Amino acid sequence: MIWIGPSLATLAVVLTGIGHAQPWRDELATWSAAGRPLGDLVRLAGTIDAATSPYYLFMHAWVAVFGDSVTALRLPAALAMAATAGLTAVLGQRLVGARVGLLAGLLFAVLPGTSRYGQEARPYALATFLAVLATLLLVEALARPGWTRWAGYAVAVAALGLTHLVALTLLAAHAVTVLATRRTQPGNRPLRWVLALLPTVLLLTPLVLLAREQRSRQLGWVETARPDDLAALAGGVAQSGVVGGLLVGLAALGAARLGRRALLPGLAVLLPVLLLFAAGLVVSLWVPRYLVFVVPFACLLAGAALATVPLPPALAVVALAGLLGLPDQASLRRTHEWPRSATVDYRGAARIVADGQRPGDVIVYSPRESWFFLDLGLAYHLGDRRPRDVLVTEDQARRGDLWAAECARPAECLAGTDRVWLVVTGRREDPLAAVPGAKGDALRADFTVERVWPRPGLTVALLTR
Repeated sequence: MIWIGPSLATLAVVLTGIGHAQPWRDELATWSAAGRPLGDLVRLAGTIDAATSPYYLFMHAWVAVFGDSVTALRLPAALAMAATAGLTAVLGQRLVGARVGLLAGLLFAVLPGTSRYGQEARPYALATFLAVLATLLLVEALARPGWTRWAGYAVAVAALGLTHLVALTLLAAHAVTVLATRRTQPGNRPLRWVLALLPTVLLLTPLVLLAREQRSRQLGWVETARPDDLAALAGGVAQSGVVGGLLVGLAALGAARLGRRALLPGLAVLLPVLLLFAAGLVVSLWVPRYLVFVVPFACLLAGAALATVPLPPALAVVALAGLLGLPDQASLRRTHEWPRSATVDYRGAARIVADGQRPGDVIVYSPRESWFFLDLGLAYHLGDRRPRDVLVTEDQARRGDLWAAECARPAECLAGTDRVWLVVTGRREDPLAAVPGAKGDALRADFTVERVWPRPGLTVALLTR
């Protein structure tokens, strides 16, 4: 029952303030996708974000049952992180001992990164849970071979790939571990491991090919990796530079203490990092949050270091890690944007429009096709109260995309409109001047700015004819 304490601690931390920070851009994409009919969701997978489509399908079912409030959208991630802490404790107990597992699970609970990704409606927490689950099932299958255990491992690996393709780099660590058992344990474990991966290969090959075609559109904003990105990784996945540094230091000490027993957790950290970094040197793929699933294995190594001292001092170090992360814990409950200086206040903008709109008002966004998702942000917070999106000719669902299509002749679409709510990115003294192209020309020709409301990350303006 060693899992109870870490799971409950993680759940308590992650649920604290879970609904306070408003959904950020990536979560708005999840909300948009999850609320679509299944046919539209399939069409979206064929256009963009195919790699995330299985998660969107899961969230579609979740939202249908539990709704789309901020807390409801994030609850699967919170539960996944709590379960991850418990499984980390069990895996630590299985590999080294009960004290190592307990300390590893508790350390995982207090990391700011655990809260950050446990309070986000994205697949990273689920992938982290499945990574630890698959590793634990592998350990069990290697220790007590049986087709039922290998079948459980096969299901966990397939689910891991469906949730997060990058997390399959963990299989490199599994492969080395399986090969290492040939010297100490008789039997055909490598063959059984390969056979257990066949369902994953068959299931994920079409998804990988489709995601590869969409990579330039999906990850066009990502720069190629640089050597100093490795140094920043610990702070990125832990969501705190000082806590990430502490975790790396403890993990290094734990690896030295464990010796050969550090093989699996050590490689589960190093190989995914090195493989993604090597790929990121060539293509635009290096995104630190894609590697959140390695954090529990780093906690296992750190737990081994802490287990060398009596329990009270070890728990004091865990508490110290929690205290050092408190500023970041508070910050991530204010905003999920990264960097946090790039906060976009969709909720505040929506409140301005809701308080001031009149019948017949319309709304216009600029820029439209950007990762700021201005229209989705306002739509989430306004719901049925939002003004008519006057320039839209085909919405996101019908288009099978994350962005709507606008009419080619904005002046004609704006005809007969007397009041326009204009929402633009950034702080703008003259919002009309920030609207480019024919849309800007049409607005400037027929409307004047009556009032401007600057909000973090965007500006709302009321235009009158």
